Amino acid sequence: MNITEVKVYPAKETGRLKAYATIVFDNSFIVRDLKIIEGNKGFFVSMPSRRRKDGTFRDIVHPLNSDMRKSIEELVIEEYK
Repeated sequence: MNITEVKVYPAKETGRLKAYATIVFDNSFIVRDLKIIEGNKGFFVSMPSRRRKDGTFRDIVHPLNSDMRKSIEELVIEEYK
């Protein structure tokens, strides 16, 4: 599965949240609302999540292995910069 498109949308508010991103896989599957966040060690990508009844958050979609997570982060952060 290849990432075929990355779009980044700067965040309007200031703070740690820098932008939102959308990625497309194989020109056929889209994932929206990834967040680009500036952490203490640099930028990272947060997956789309939803608040649960107990107040915690749970990712709606996420990579199943570290190689895919790394690929997503590299491409999204590169597009942001």
